[in-house]
Amino acid sequence: MKKYLLGRLFRSIVSVIAVVCIAIVMVYTMIPKEKVFLQDPNINKLMGDARTVYMYTKWRDLGYLDFARQQTVCSASSDYDSCMAGKGDFEVLLKTYTDKGYNTETLQSGETIIYREYNPFELITGIFGNMIKVDNPNVVQDPDNPNLERKYYIKNGPNGLPAVACSGCTYEYQLYVNSSFPFIHQNALKLNFGKSYPTFSGLDTMDVINSGQGDMKMSEVTFPTGVTSNSPLNLYTCQYKNTSTLDKMDKNRFPDNYAKCLNNYSDLSMTGNSYLFGIIALILAYAVALPAGIVMAQKKDKWQDKLGIVYINLMIAVPSLAFILFAKQLGNMAGLPDKFPQLGASDPRSYILPILILGLLSTAGIMIWIRRYMIDQSNADYVKFARAKGLSQREIFRKHILKNAIIPIVNGIPSSIILCISGSVITESVFAIPGMGKMLPDSIKAYNNNMVITLTFIFTALSVFSLLLGDVLMTFVDPRIQLSSKGDSR
Repeated sequence: MKKYLLGRLFRSIVSVIAVVCIAIVMVYTMIPKEKVFLQDPNINKLMGDARTVYMYTKWRDLGYLDFARQQTVCSASSDYDSCMAGKGDFEVLLKTYTDKGYNTETLQSGETIIYREYNPFELITGIFGNMIKVDNPNVVQDPDNPNLERKYYIKNGPNGLPAVACSGCTYEYQLYVNSSFPFIHQNALKLNFGKSYPTFSGLDTMDVINSGQGDMKMSEVTFPTGVTSNSPLNLYTCQYKNTSTLDKMDKNRFPDNYAKCLNNYSDLSMTGNSYLFGIIALILAYAVALPAGIVMAQKKDKWQDKLGIVYINLMIAVPSLAFILFAKQLGNMAGLPDKFPQLGASDPRSYILPILILGLLSTAGIMIWIRRYMIDQSNADYVKFARAKGLSQREIFRKHILKNAIIPIVNGIPSSIILCISGSVITESVFAIPGMGKMLPDSIKAYNNNMVITLTFIFTALSVFSLLLGDVLMTFVDPRIQLSSKGDSR
């Protein structure tokens, strides 16, 4: 068993890496890099050399190529001014770059710039090489604070509970506990996929999908210096701020340089929104579909079964978008909002229609499979033996058939729960829900490469590992199921 799980885990990791590699190559090599500027509001404000430099700088930041201006070439010159004028050893220095595969381009001003586009291998290693950021006491380098103490230590956090803190790390609080799910949080290890661009420009892609939304949530905050004020700051997110950038307010609130904090917001993040809608809809779907499927199997070929089959055929035949729009129209007639932002996240009515629609869309599949599995089991030999012993049909279905028929359904439960985070593209788009479902298509349309890679990694990893969890869960439900081959007891 242990050997099997390690093998599955290794293959799962390889699968995730392979899918992300394919996505990287497709995004960076098959789509013209000029398209990343289609939704950039700044590009049309620039002309001439400024526009060219801006474009190459963005391409460099996005990982397409390496780019440098003439100043970089001449920084190694013994006569910098002469080199900047294109004289002296400029040609010799320039040749050292062209020999390495760099291209040159002369701007209207006469300045020479150099650039080299990355090959697929460099694109992949560039992204994976920076994907994991480990915070540690040697990360901060502040020339104005040379005596900065570098250590881990235990201190009480803003909520009074002990936390692992750090001096010299980017984040002050490395590990802490609070009342927000999943209750134990950390800042020591972060996934890094670069900055979002052009949408949500300048923000880390992980911050875009994980940060709260809506209005800033104000509350009474007691800062480390003892100052109390009404503020939206989350003190557990405070990062080191260079001494030269500290202002009077920072010094009034904080005794050290950990003064750059994120805000609390009134609404959930994109991830939180999708998961909230998804998990409630999933509970609704199983609560409706499992009893209905069981009744259909028990009453095979009777009116209950026929009615259920009509419902299943109808839900499968009708396109999802048509069903969503029809249900939305019925909801409007009942006084429910047709867009999530109309009443906002604080009003329960905003959730009713999307959750009902998401739940009902999943019921048909669950019903048909539980019915099929139970009918298949009802013809097994152990059922005939149970009937011969005189057990009632109700006892046979409840104690024997359901127990075996539920096993394939159990296999899909971890996947259903985990993938709630991915949201629903159509439903979130129709109801304008700020969730994860429409993030991937929106990012593709905007040529937001870093966001596409981020979401590809997240969705692929969740899908692959949820399948593994489903297999493991089956072994707990039915100990007769062995994932490992015979003789492999490790």
